[in-house]
Amino acid sequence: METKFGQGQTVKRVEDLRLLTGQGRYVDDIAPQGALFALFLRSPVAHAEIAALDVAAARAAPGVHLVLTAQDLLDAGVDLDLKGTRVKNRDGSRGAGPERPLLARGRVRHVGEAVAMVVAETLDQARDAVELIEFDFDELDPHLDLAPGGPDLHAEAPDNVAYDYALGQADAVQAAFDAAAHVVALQVPDHRVMANSMEPRGAYAEWDGQRLHLCVSGQGVWGDKTRLSKMLGLAPEDVRVSTPDVGGGFGMKGMTYPEYYVISHAARVLTRSVRWMSERGEGMQSDNAGRDLTSAVELAFDGDYRITGYRVTTLSNLGAYNSQYAQPIQSDLFSKVLTGVYDIPAALLQVRGIYTNTTPVDAYRGAGRPEAIFALERTMDHAARVLGVDPWELRRRNFIPADAFPYTTPTGQTYDVGDFARVLDRVHRVADVDGFAARKAASAAQGRLRGLGLCCYIESILGDPTEGAEVEFCADGKVNLYVGTQSNGQGHETVYAQFLSDQTGIPFDQIRVVQGDSDRIAKGGGTGGSRSVTVQSSATLATVDKMVAAFTPFLADQMGVDPSAVAFDEGAFRAPGSNLTPTLIEAAEMARAEGRSDLLRHHAEYKLPARSFPNGAHVAEVEVDPETGQVRVVSYAVTDDFGNLMHPQLAEGQVHGGVAQGLGQALCEHVGYDEYGQLLSASFMDYAMPRADDMPFVTFTTEPVPSTANPLGMKGCGEAGTVGAIAAVANAVQDALWDRGVRVADMPFTPNRVWEMLRATG
Repeated sequence: METKFGQGQTVKRVEDLRLLTGQGRYVDDIAPQGALFALFLRSPVAHAEIAALDVAAARAAPGVHLVLTAQDLLDAGVDLDLKGTRVKNRDGSRGAGPERPLLARGRVRHVGEAVAMVVAETLDQARDAVELIEFDFDELDPHLDLAPGGPDLHAEAPDNVAYDYALGQADAVQAAFDAAAHVVALQVPDHRVMANSMEPRGAYAEWDGQRLHLCVSGQGVWGDKTRLSKMLGLAPEDVRVSTPDVGGGFGMKGMTYPEYYVISHAARVLTRSVRWMSERGEGMQSDNAGRDLTSAVELAFDGDYRITGYRVTTLSNLGAYNSQYAQPIQSDLFSKVLTGVYDIPAALLQVRGIYTNTTPVDAYRGAGRPEAIFALERTMDHAARVLGVDPWELRRRNFIPADAFPYTTPTGQTYDVGDFARVLDRVHRVADVDGFAARKAASAAQGRLRGLGLCCYIESILGDPTEGAEVEFCADGKVNLYVGTQSNGQGHETVYAQFLSDQTGIPFDQIRVVQGDSDRIAKGGGTGGSRSVTVQSSATLATVDKMVAAFTPFLADQMGVDPSAVAFDEGAFRAPGSNLTPTLIEAAEMARAEGRSDLLRHHAEYKLPARSFPNGAHVAEVEVDPETGQVRVVSYAVTDDFGNLMHPQLAEGQVHGGVAQGLGQALCEHVGYDEYGQLLSASFMDYAMPRADDMPFVTFTTEPVPSTANPLGMKGCGEAGTVGAIAAVANAVQDALWDRGVRVADMPFTPNRVWEMLRATG
């Protein structure tokens, strides 16, 4: 079927009335009446041997139904190990694979690690009982430095090295550096941040005597279903996982967590529903955090300032355990972030993952798109300054030219299309870069420093390239669209219904989007890596084709014509010589009347033949008060190439949210620990989040170059705002401080840090 692309129009989000009037159905809203409350005893120290764990008094406390320890789980036959991904080392061996226990056994490895769980009638009774647990430990020295060595966290990981990975052509890179006319190097720290979703993590579990149901605030249900089945020894058909409304995920909820399995086991033992909801401070200690890596970046240039080689060596903080993500280090991830939007003949990435007693897991796989683009763009900006080249010209000179696509990177990834120079030219106009000198002079007249920062980025759709969609015609006249992704607030209910309506003529308000239920949807890839709308809509398009093909012979009989004469166009079936022009809704009613139930449900899967590559350019303009160190982002412009847009307003909203996240990291967000591994930023009194007055107006424009990697020409946009914003703001602050002699300005740009940078230069 031909795609019509009326979906490029903005329609009102159907979710908003429900979500903005308090009618959302989040996990804690829909937990069963009478559900018992679970609460976890968490480690108060970062690293210790467990000397004793006495739960007898807690078990005898009023209202307590169950207390569980690691030994209780083992005695019940539960697989205690929440296995994480093991990365292949550069020598071909496998990286470390230490156990991550559902409840700590033998040792605790970060503040907030779950040690025991209490289940009681009320939350207050659970709190009282947790206080009665006698937890004795022999404290050990923590390992906090982002470097090998120190006290070992795991016997399987000597010197706390989780993996030592490399990708690229080491010899070619070295040759490029040996022959280079200019070499520029920069150490780029990228500090740790928390996800801080509006809705903390939470779940409830129920057992009906035969089947387990886990309802969880997450980003996809099928991974948890598979792991629950294996770890609890249940048949897959005896496990149901569902997800209702979700108040933000940010990748942090894309992984699984120990609490879900422990409450599931408790529900099975007690044959009672068990609920758990994280408190904010608890989540700050036990949620998987992100970033926290340091990259040594080197660029080799020829005499014309063309990049001939790129080398980055990264130390990445994994926290205490391995991530469950399948791609902590993968060539298809790093091939693009090594080269960015630049034509680089030789590139090499070297990453060592380090275990520390800080957080349970790194949510961003050690070094992902925002991290790698940030390191490259900070170094490009630094190179322009030390080489005396205009930073815009340096980037233009090194872009992959538009006529070079499809372009294969030095590490084997193929970009299908792109026009980076056009994107840069557009954002140059939108940001009024030509007028910056006058604005800088005006700021100087008021005693303030003004800076302009640029970031050119590229990312790609990651995750499972396959997705399914199913359309069901219901007896009430509505149409259910079953999808395998999971909305975390992005507007999926609107955009998916809009696309199906556009392709079929089914009225928009008659379509119900069904997601997040392993009983109703056989499989799916969940949400993450900017995959959702592109992959899911491609699957919906395949389902529409299959549906039209299935209805055609049935309607040909009704019309009295040959099936080859029937066409579907503008929302109706037509055939020469017949006055019947049924819509799909009418065709389904006809099929129902004829007993053709096979025509009432249609399912298809689609696999993307390749990844698409959204790209763009961000320009941040900042003003710095040198007397106080206060940084204010005064304007922000974005030009993106997302290919064809399904819903422009939703795409712009995604960018605005991403910019806010990146700006937050650049200006104020920062996770802090003391020398004992205690979290110092364990509340919003100590962890600064961006507020409304921190955000400038964001000007959003697009220069689409439709992708050839999917039938819709889309490229995805979920993480684009963050990928570009961190480096754009950082480069702007560096620009503002450069004339005052500050040669290296590192985030976060809090007033005190900026003031100290200026003070250090005299």
